[in-house]
Amino acid sequence: MLAFLFATIAFSIDAMLPALPQIAESLTPGNLNRAQLILTSFVAGMGTGTLFAGPISDAIGRKRAITIGFAIYSCAALAAIFAESIEMLLLARFIQGLGAAGPRIVGLALVRDLYEGREMARITSLVMMVFIIIPALAPSIGAGMIWLAGWHGVFAGFLFFALVGVSWLNLRQAETLPPERRRPLQVAPLKEAAREVLTDRHVMLCTFILTLGFGQMFALLSSAQQLFGEAYGKGDAFPYWFAAMALLSGSGTVLNATFVIRFGMRRIAKWAYMMQTCVSSVMLVLIGADLLPAALQFPAFFLWAVSVFFMAGVTFGNLNALALQKMGHIAGMAASVVAAISTVLATVIAAPVGLLYNGTALPVIIATLICSGLAWFMMRFLRD
Repeated sequence: MLAFLFATIAFSIDAMLPALPQIAESLTPGNLNRAQLILTSFVAGMGTGTLFAGPISDAIGRKRAITIGFAIYSCAALAAIFAESIEMLLLARFIQGLGAAGPRIVGLALVRDLYEGREMARITSLVMMVFIIIPALAPSIGAGMIWLAGWHGVFAGFLFFALVGVSWLNLRQAETLPPERRRPLQVAPLKEAAREVLTDRHVMLCTFILTLGFGQMFALLSSAQQLFGEAYGKGDAFPYWFAAMALLSGSGTVLNATFVIRFGMRRIAKWAYMMQTCVSSVMLVLIGADLLPAALQFPAFFLWAVSVFFMAGVTFGNLNALALQKMGHIAGMAASVVAAISTVLATVIAAPVGLLYNGTALPVIIATLICSGLAWFMMRFLRD
């Protein structure tokens, strides 16, 4: 159930990828790159919404907070169906992101209510292992919806997924935050909880490392359609290549769930960022110096893109578990602060990288190298 809730949010990003060219031609023909903002506006809204979703769930319970989030998400998806300008569509996507913060953040707090430490990291990895199936298929599902009803049909799909998710939650999941453990929505307790999170060096370090990880992944997602379609001529087969990429990278979550109890969260995340720094350095040299023959350029890019998503699978769950390890008493607030900062700052990284697209993968590779290198360096100061 949790995997489905998280997958619905990922679907809201990945299913849009095949629709970007059609939306660009329809709503912003003079500047096709602006269509990428449909992704970053959703992420920005989700980052903003995380400021409120966690504290609200600490006050009213996890199930009710997730349900409210899905209601906002669904209303915005309905508004997007009738959007007639790029500005209206971006506004609807921002509001949709606000609602998506509910299931994303409160779902994580729900896990923290039941588990902590390495066990939480293992459970989160298992959830991600299941949830990655839908994002892998999302571009193909999105392409089918576009074939049936144009780009508007993708937003109808969002409504369907939201209905299934909220129904499943309310029918099958018991509330994990009893009334006696709830914190009132009052200024003084909220400020106290926020101060505790923001002044904790360990939590903030995890948050900034997550920011770098999200930033490089969102940058790749923003440019994926153009890279596969324009740079490498795989536009028609993009949904299938994306599905293969996501499924291959999903092995990262399997490995993490298998070995996190043995090796620990920090060590595995550190290895992942070290690997990505090395791989991206090699790719920068090969692509920047034009050392690859034409027949190997796309395979090399594809394997590199798989490595970026693989790295996400073995870092995000671990870093979230590390951040929330000492914050069980204010799990909602802690999850909100961590996600709000990391998501909003990640869009600050990803949006310029997407707009710098120049027909090659160089902007994304350089951004990934810088982000992974910094994350690897910062992991030295983190402790389990």
